[in-house]
Amino acid sequence: MIRQRAVQTEDKRERHEAILDAAERLLVRSPDRVASVAEVADAAGLAKGTFYLYFQSKEELLLALHERNIDVFFSAVIAMVESDAAIGIDEMLELIHRHMVRPALFLPLAARCFGQMAQSVPTEAAVAFKQRMAERLRRAGAGMERHFPQLEPGDGLALFRRSYALILGLWQMSASSGDGNASCAFAEGGVTSSVFAWGYADELDEALRALWHGTIGTSATTPARSEVE
Repeated sequence: MIRQRAVQTEDKRERHEAILDAAERLLVRSPDRVASVAEVADAAGLAKGTFYLYFQSKEELLLALHERNIDVFFSAVIAMVESDAAIGIDEMLELIHRHMVRPALFLPLAARCFGQMAQSVPTEAAVAFKQRMAERLRRAGAGMERHFPQLEPGDGLALFRRSYALILGLWQMSASSGDGNASCAFAEGGVTSSVFAWGYADELDEALRALWHGTIGTSATTPARSEVE
């Protein structure tokens, strides 16, 4: 009986991932259009009714897909800050670009999910997502505080929270071109004023450097706490 339950659990996990994979493929193919439930189920090789065993709506599906993406990023961050190797802004920026800026889907999907979370995502799913997100931020923040003795308890979490807000906020102000270096969207008649003529990737780096240097100092790296005590 235990073996049977294990197999059933594995089958459910595989179907869950198959649905997410199908939704991701469809979004990559048509980033400006959200596929219907029927289209996602068909692409996953499942019946439409099976979809609803895993997700109540396509909005909940998109949130789950975003969470899968964000989990990859935070897993890399947490592995970095919980190691004993010295870290700094350059290493963190590389992780941000690798997992959030360069992937074509990450930022537009994140913006879409945050815009619809309060309206279309089932309350239970939204609350659970926020709780898991809070735990990721707490763990990443605690790791930062271990590396940088100048941070007070809670400062590391606040640093990651503000960084995440900068990453999404600056992207939403930019005209996404898919190349990670979009021009600002404040344009009229197709002409962008020089006041708003900035590239997303460069602007993001400057903003994050200012935030991090203002919080932990201007040194590129700082020894881990265990090395300075």
